[in-house]
Amino acid sequence: MSIEIANESGVRIDDSSIVSVARFALDRMGVSPLAELSIALVELDTMSDLHRQYMELDGPTDVLAFPMDELEAARRPDAAEASGALLGDIVLCPAYAKDQARTAGHALLAELHLLTVHGVLHLLGYDHAEPAEEREMFTLQRRILEEFHAAREAAERKAAQRDADDQVLGAVGLSDPPGNEAASRG
Repeated sequence: MSIEIANESGVRIDDSSIVSVARFALDRMGVSPLAELSIALVELDTMSDLHRQYMELDGPTDVLAFPMDELEAARRPDAAEASGALLGDIVLCPAYAKDQARTAGHALLAELHLLTVHGVLHLLGYDHAEPAEEREMFTLQRRILEEFHAAREAAERKAAQRDADDQVLGAVGLSDPPGNEAASRG
């Protein structure tokens, strides 16, 4: 799965974390690994312009999603055959999201994760205009984020355990010192 990210927001963000949550959401939704996605992080002025141009609403917003029209069959995970094509673009505005994160009581990166998953779901055809659609989309969004955080925590625990195991093995002489792995393989 190809995910391109461009940070033009002026806000320092862990781009790899945004890509990770997007990839996780796409995987969970059964999107083809050949699919492509573009994510842009922009300033308030740019987001205001896009919001006005495409949604006919004044002022900035947190996230906009621009699905590719020709991908109708590849959008929903329940489609007969998903194809490897450009899904579309997600545009995030970290400056706008910063206030939302503060209000919600979590970090900016957590808010950007939520907005990224929200954008992915929009690209896949989900919407929240009607109450039933909103329940479906937000329940799915919450589940994907919970699974992402659980998987990330499990990976961090596993890495920490591996490091601890390596230290113990190294202390008793059962493993190579760090940086010497290549010498023992070669």
